[in-house]
Amino acid sequence: MNKKKIINDPVYGFISIPSDLIFDLIQHPYFQRLRNIKQLGMTHLVYPGALHTRFHHALGAMHLMSLAIETLRNKGHEITSEEEEAVTIAILLHDIGHGPYSHALEHTIVEGISHEHLSSLLMDKLNMEFDGRLTMAIDIFCRRYPKKFLQQLVSGQLDLDRMDYLNRDSFFTGVSEGVISFDRIIKMLDVSNDQLVVEEKGIYSIEKFLIARRLMYWQVYLHKTVIAAEQMLVKILERARELALSGKKLFATPHFAHFLYNSISREDFKNDPEHLECFSKLDDYDIYTSVKVWEDDDDLILSTLCQHLTGRDLYKVEITNDAPADEKIDQLVDAAILKYDLEEDDASYFVFTDTVKNNAYSVGKGSINLLMKDGSLQDITTASDTSNLEALTKTVEKYILCFDKSLRVLR
Repeated sequence: MNKKKIINDPVYGFISIPSDLIFDLIQHPYFQRLRNIKQLGMTHLVYPGALHTRFHHALGAMHLMSLAIETLRNKGHEITSEEEEAVTIAILLHDIGHGPYSHALEHTIVEGISHEHLSSLLMDKLNMEFDGRLTMAIDIFCRRYPKKFLQQLVSGQLDLDRMDYLNRDSFFTGVSEGVISFDRIIKMLDVSNDQLVVEEKGIYSIEKFLIARRLMYWQVYLHKTVIAAEQMLVKILERARELALSGKKLFATPHFAHFLYNSISREDFKNDPEHLECFSKLDDYDIYTSVKVWEDDDDLILSTLCQHLTGRDLYKVEITNDAPADEKIDQLVDAAILKYDLEEDDASYFVFTDTVKNNAYSVGKGSINLLMKDGSLQDITTASDTSNLEALTKTVEKYILCFDKSLRVLR
């Protein structure tokens, strides 16, 4: 069978699958599951085109890795064919542990276990199936491999994961502020003292990359209506979990029910392969099918939230620099108790606060270093003559107040 396939990607054009092993990994059910997990969760309720999947993103990141390896080899850095395949596998599988609707599930049903940890467990399982041929890829992914620059291509502040998702998310949402000069950035990559660096003349492309990241967070990832939709899904899953653990029989697909009715720890995942196998079959359809059925559940809170989500009747979200006034929150809580005939504790499904953070760049944490003409290295923030760039190093934290829209008329 010819496994040297070509894929037509809407962002980059034709993408090649570089080896038989990578073809077999793409064909594996663990990876094919990513076709059914949207890259941007509930963002399509704001930007209708944002229906691309983690499958698309992983293939795009794989393609950018091939361009980066070619650039570094052309600049005289030794990367063996085994290392090339391994680092390509590491970036291809970097998101394989993402659950349906990504972070919504991490905060509710599968608590205390990051998608990175689940990716690592799934890669270990694949390594057993493929007779140890993923060992080097796992070492790179887990930051154990001696060549640090290979690790930084997979996970860092200028990694190929970020380059692809900024470009791809911008393309599918239509938000042009996220467009970056990925091709120029990759051409400017170099290695110095085993660290991934950027040639000095690539400084403006890096500045644009960091600014694009900040803007995409406010315009897409932290858009207030996206927050409203994602928070509503989180609250639905919280309520379903509360009901399930109290003994109520809820509709759920078998693999979803496994997590809904059981509290599974990080250690459980490691010790019992059944948990990982169930997780590897969960996707967006399991969750959304359940939400649609729960619209008619006899629990008022669960059915109301599900009806609001499917009907796009989302929370009202107010984002402010200061914490919302307690008096305002109390008025909204009282209105929710009155409207839905709730206990005070249950009002938190209809009125609650939270915070959001936007941090485009962290100095000293795998910094983006420029390789100056004299051979020295300089952090992008000190090398840049743009004062705005220094502002990007600050974490901006804002407060959010979410509440049922209909409560506004009652307060």
